Amino acid sequence: MLAELRSGNKEALAKLIPLVYDELHRLAEHYMRNERVGHTLQPTALINEAYLRLASAEKANWQHRAHFVAVAAGTMRRVLIDHARKQKAAKRGGKQAALPLEDSPEFLSEERSEELIALDEALTRLQELDPRQSQVVELRFFGGLTVEETAEVLGISPKTVKRDWAVARAWLHGEMSKDHSE
Repeated sequence: MLAELRSGNKEALAKLIPLVYDELHRLAEHYMRNERVGHTLQPTALINEAYLRLASAEKANWQHRAHFVAVAAGTMRRVLIDHARKQKAAKRGGKQAALPLEDSPEFLSEERSEELIALDEALTRLQELDPRQSQVVELRFFGGLTVEETAEVLGISPKTVKRDWAVARAWLHGEMSKDHSE
């Protein structure tokens, strides 16, 4: 099915999702686990929004299942970041835009929105300095992948993943501390 997707067959995505749904649901639950208690967003809504974005992607180049799951994890991260930015803009008087996650417009607290945006900005800076470390953080933190799964997706050793993870976390901690002190 991944080969069909690479060749541009959009219907293959509809066949693939049921096969990886449990893993996508696990990722969505991982994302939502750290959100405020009592929010109404369900992992299913996050999966659905990510699916819509994946389905509208021009040409997928997924190599294997772990790579597909990594791309889906990144897509879920962007869904959450986009929502947090919209919430922040609305808080500051920006136009209230219709959100694709309309069933749960308040799933992020103001504090969590600010933290998520700051983390995304720090990850963007890390991407410029060390793209692989940025990918390790996205896969481990946002995607909930294990060291071994991350190593498989990136084609590196688990030892390298552990080293990159430790260095990137320390760097991000410094960046996030700097952002909050300004």
